[in-house]
Amino acid sequence: MNQLSDRLNSLSPSATLAMSQKSAELKAQGVDVINLSVGEPDFNTPDHIKEAAKKAIDDNFSRYSPVPGYPALRNAIVEKLKNENGLDYTVAQISCANGAKQSVCNAILVLVNPGDEVIVPAPYWVSYPEMVKLAEGKPVIVTAGIEQDFKITPAQLEAAITPKTKALILCSPSNPTGSVYSKEELAGLVAVLAKHPQVIVIADEIYEHINYIGKHQSIAQFPEMKDRTVIVNGVSKAYAMTGWRIGFIAGPEWIVKASNKLQGQYTSGPCSVSQKAAEAAYTGTQAPVEEMRKAFERRRDLIVKLAKEVPGFEVNVPEGAFYLFPKCSSFFGKSAGDRKIENSDDLAMYLLEVAHVACVGGTSFGAPECIRMSYATSDENIVEAISRIKEALSKLV
Repeated sequence: MNQLSDRLNSLSPSATLAMSQKSAELKAQGVDVINLSVGEPDFNTPDHIKEAAKKAIDDNFSRYSPVPGYPALRNAIVEKLKNENGLDYTVAQISCANGAKQSVCNAILVLVNPGDEVIVPAPYWVSYPEMVKLAEGKPVIVTAGIEQDFKITPAQLEAAITPKTKALILCSPSNPTGSVYSKEELAGLVAVLAKHPQVIVIADEIYEHINYIGKHQSIAQFPEMKDRTVIVNGVSKAYAMTGWRIGFIAGPEWIVKASNKLQGQYTSGPCSVSQKAAEAAYTGTQAPVEEMRKAFERRRDLIVKLAKEVPGFEVNVPEGAFYLFPKCSSFFGKSAGDRKIENSDDLAMYLLEVAHVACVGGTSFGAPECIRMSYATSDENIVEAISRIKEALSKLV
């Protein structure tokens, strides 16, 4: 008997986690799998951050923290936003959570009523539409293809807004595409949003520091958007702290207070020791952040060069994050023996089982013509993975 809630039954499982699990299962069987499916840095957390966590344990930071996080961490985030982004917030406008993922979900759950529409540009991170559905809202998908570097235009945004539109989710740098909105491109979207003051922007900026085109641009920098934007960020990507689970929102105090109220009922404050580690990340040396960014940029250049040499791939140049999102629809309808490739999910499974390279099909990202490859791995793995992919694809006829 299925007694699960309709809410749960309406959700799809995470495709990225599912592919990572399948990759792990093959590895456990002794198969040499190169995993390009996982969305986390392959670096270790910097030593000074780990030392701060050890000190926090010794100093007995082992009790419940305030729901929105320790004041010291929130003050550090206020200073980060001021110094790096030129944005002025108070401590009361910051709320920390168990990762940026919970921060996004908190923002959606406190804003969206049943039937409200939330604009989600595609390609999108797999969880955005599912979170909107969890809030009983309606995801409105706006598709931007590779020919426009996977970025929506002001005209597309204008066409998607209705009286029911409650929010726009904007991810820059983007997961899964690595696309980055410039200040000029953001200004074009702002000009549209200015005509629709009921629309709140949830700006997912978790990949802020993994940026290959210069200074990060936040939509919150525009005066008309500051009080209508919820910035989501955290330490997971920039500081190689995915497992520490610290994210935050910065935004209008009424939204932050609502988020605190919600979080107080279902998780309370995030891990105390992780908060002290995150504080050290924001207040300590930023040299490791730049070192990792340079490594990711080198890998970006490498994987783009090699992927462009794969017949049948259409490749653009990502400007941030650590993902390549090649268009692969030229392989649809082709076969290798009894195996036929109907879509990108089929292709991803073929590459896992034949080439022993784990990628993620684009269907769950709202782009069924593409696959996502993470280059958060060594240069050697990138070279070997693309070589295997090239060979396996050459067998499709």
